[in-house]
Amino acid sequence: MNNKKIAIIGLGYVGLPLAVEFGKKRSTIGFDTNIVRVNKLKNGKDTTLETTNQELKDAIYLNYTINLEDIKNCEIFIIAVPTPIDKHKKPDLTYLKKASEAVGSVLKKNDIVIYESTVYPGATEEVCVPILEEQSSLVFNKDFYCGYSPERINPGDSEHRLTNIKKVTAGSTKEIATEVDNLYQEIITVGTHKVSSIKVAEAAKVIENTQRDVNIAFINELAVIFNKLQIDTESVLEAAGTKWNFLPFRPGFVGGHCIGVDPYYLAHKALEVGYHPNIILAGRWLNDNMGSYVADQVIKIMTKKGIHVVDSNILIMGFTFKENCPDIRNTQVVDLVEELKRFNCNLDIYDPWVDKNEAVNEYDIKPIDRPLVGKYDAIILAVAHSEFKKLSISEIRSFGSQKHIIYDVKYLFKAFETDGRL
Repeated sequence: MNNKKIAIIGLGYVGLPLAVEFGKKRSTIGFDTNIVRVNKLKNGKDTTLETTNQELKDAIYLNYTINLEDIKNCEIFIIAVPTPIDKHKKPDLTYLKKASEAVGSVLKKNDIVIYESTVYPGATEEVCVPILEEQSSLVFNKDFYCGYSPERINPGDSEHRLTNIKKVTAGSTKEIATEVDNLYQEIITVGTHKVSSIKVAEAAKVIENTQRDVNIAFINELAVIFNKLQIDTESVLEAAGTKWNFLPFRPGFVGGHCIGVDPYYLAHKALEVGYHPNIILAGRWLNDNMGSYVADQVIKIMTKKGIHVVDSNILIMGFTFKENCPDIRNTQVVDLVEELKRFNCNLDIYDPWVDKNEAVNEYDIKPIDRPLVGKYDAIILAVAHSEFKKLSISEIRSFGSQKHIIYDVKYLFKAFETDGRL
């Protein structure tokens, strides 16, 4: 076992898998300020479902704590905390700054601080390093060092896991870059990609999700155009997809902690240096408005069918930001809910993956236990959970009232089986 002790700061979707994998190899402490989260992990339970009970047991060198004193003897600190945006779509580095302050307070000579949180290029050295220096009274690249290895976790993806996703690594000096790279090679089975600077690694991460966001925005715009032309979008995409180099993106909601957020980080930095990122912001604007667009489409179809919208009962199936995952951070289904509330609709949200208390605390929305048969004037298939895929169209229609519509956001059924879709 390597003799350098590791502390993982933040035990969420990113930090816990890291702590588990390193905890199989060397002495590791997982630190989080959420006492409920830490206590559940101590009892072998991961509510994010990113690790199994067996994996938690296999991490025999891993311990958990909420006390900073317990990590002061560590020599490598890996920070994996959220980097969201605020209500103005600006980077919110609050968690990152607080984590840097905490680590800085226990930092010692020759320690290494590695950041995994997604940021704009330059943030590690411009924002985090000064905090580390101030809190520790140590000098960067003389007394302590930094690394950056952007997280590539895909929540709910059982195929692409931490160990089999190639890891980009960087360090604040050539020597530290090599040490950071060697560190991750201990747990990454498919290898690493060491880059020349921390800024390169930061930029590489932030464009991964920005690229996906722009591509999905293009397909969402096509869906809007084809709906106006009364052309089935999926049929068009299937036909175009017969060419080998056509990219297989599909329309839909774009939420979550990455794709719906990261482009704003890159845009923020671009604006800071005097460039207006037209394509990035246009894509974000379009994707941010898909909840409102779907609500508008549902209302129009209901009206055409002669269904009274005010006081209607609407079932939304799915609330998480993606399928087969309990993560509700930045879910765009919330935008759909808020828009439909403006029409005084009665809404039931059903999602077997969601922690009801978390939904109430985060959005003041309490999902139902199960849909009621024969109740709903409109049914919206918002998330493609495997539980929903198992249902036939007749089973879903059984939830509908005598006159109802089904709107399929996720293409779970053929066009002729539903009353509308993207």
